[in-house]
Amino acid sequence: MGDPRKIRKKYETPRHPYEGQRIKEENKLVRKYGLKNKRELWKAQSELRKFRANARDLQGSLRSGDPEAQRLMRQIAGKLARYGILSENATADDILALNVESLLDRRLQTIVFLKGLAKTPRMARQLIVHGHIVVNGRKVTIPSYRVMKSEEDTIGYAPDSPFANELHPMRVQQPQENQEAS
Repeated sequence: MGDPRKIRKKYETPRHPYEGQRIKEENKLVRKYGLKNKRELWKAQSELRKFRANARDLQGSLRSGDPEAQRLMRQIAGKLARYGILSENATADDILALNVESLLDRRLQTIVFLKGLAKTPRMARQLIVHGHIVVNGRKVTIPSYRVMKSEEDTIGYAPDSPFANELHPMRVQQPQENQEAS
C-alpha cells in the first residue's frame, strides 16, 4: 500500500523533456499566469487530462442512454460548473474541448490579478503567500487554490493587512466612477 508519509506526485512530467515547441508554449503560460515553476502547469495539465479521460470513457455509455453514465456526467459537469469552468448543462464534448488555460484562469492567483488587487500575477502570488488576501472572510495562502464561482465576489484584502488601507503606496488604485459623475 505504501508509506502514508511519502506523498505521491499528483502530476505527470512530459514524455519528451526537450521539445523546443512545447518548452516555448510552457514558458509563455508560466509567464502569463505568474506560476512559480512548470510543475504547477503540469499539475493543471494532469487534472485536465483526468477530466477529459472521464468524459471519453463516458461518451460511449451516454450514446446508449445508460442512466449511470448520465448521472456521472452530471456530476462532472456540476463540479466544473461550480468552479465556473463550464455551464451546468455541459456535455462530454464541452469537457473534451477544455484547455489548460481554462483551469489556470480559476486559480486564486489569477483572479486576484484580474480583479485588480495586484499589479502583476507575481505580485498577486506574493500577496496570497504572505496572507494579505481573504476568500469568504478567511485567509488563503495557497496561490493554486481553485476559486468557486460563488466565492469570486468575496475575494479581497485581509482586514489586518496593510493593503486594506486605501492609502497604502503599493496598493493598486481603483478607478473612481462616482467622482466623475458628480
